[in-house]
Amino acid sequence: MAFMSNGHQELVGFIWNIANKLRGPYRPPQYRKVMLPFTVLRRLDSVIAPKKDVVLDEYNRLKAMKLSGAALDTALAQFAGSSKVQGIYNISNFTFQKLLDDPVDLAKNLIAYINGFSPKVKEIFENFKFEEEIQKLDKNNRLLLIMQEFTGVDLSPSKVSNLQMGYLFEELIRKFNESANEEAGDHFTPREVIRLMVHILYTGEEHLYKPGIARTIYDPACGTGGMLSVSEEYIRSHNNKANITLYGQEYNDESYAICTSDILIKGGDAENIAFGDTLGDGKTNDMHKDKKFHYMLANPPFGVE
Repeated sequence: MAFMSNGHQELVGFIWNIANKLRGPYRPPQYRKVMLPFTVLRRLDSVIAPKKDVVLDEYNRLKAMKLSGAALDTALAQFAGSSKVQGIYNISNFTFQKLLDDPVDLAKNLIAYINGFSPKVKEIFENFKFEEEIQKLDKNNRLLLIMQEFTGVDLSPSKVSNLQMGYLFEELIRKFNESANEEAGDHFTPREVIRLMVHILYTGEEHLYKPGIARTIYDPACGTGGMLSVSEEYIRSHNNKANITLYGQEYNDESYAICTSDILIKGGDAENIAFGDTLGDGKTNDMHKDKKFHYMLANPPFGVE
């Protein structure tokens, strides 16, 4: 079934209804393990679609020139991207629609499709531990159903902008975290608390309203990225000409994957989100120690001793 409306809440509700089809093999608090990576994957499939064939041609050309490893990755990212942004690419022959053509080998082919993405994207799905969920879905006869449902959701940039996609993803994160209610504060802070922190931090910073102002914002324990997202939203609501670059670090693998995905699907630089424990057990592992930032904000685990 094709999804034709661009209404934000309607789209959130449509994806939430897909999640309810997981009931049985999954309990509601576990839905996010499937739905968040599938939402990211469907968005990425839509983003790369227009250049998929030409990127494959370029990949074959570069391979014929014996290019490999990091050099090949860099060349493909530059080819797939714009003049300012490194591109996302996929070197498999699959798309969401083509995957449905072979229901018998769907699990194997879906894993091959994910492994065909650029390195940062593969890292995201590794941290989601998505291969385990694919195997579980396949074993419980849910994989084909969920793939069919997501194929009917049009998340292409022409239908859903980066800004809209960011709001959609953040709303799904909020709903899944709240439904889990399992010490979610370890990696998720309620939006009203974040908004209060952001208002306090940026009140009186009149220079933020200058057209073209460039600022960097860092959260050293960013969780699912709420403080970074709300900071950007707050500044842009006052100055849509501001150039905001977000940086973060997170040690929980699923939270890291969610935050990195959020940055990626909004058109930001996912390389700015690092994996590691900033506040380690007597040891710091600062993955951004060579950088300086205009703003930094962080908070202890919310509501957790």
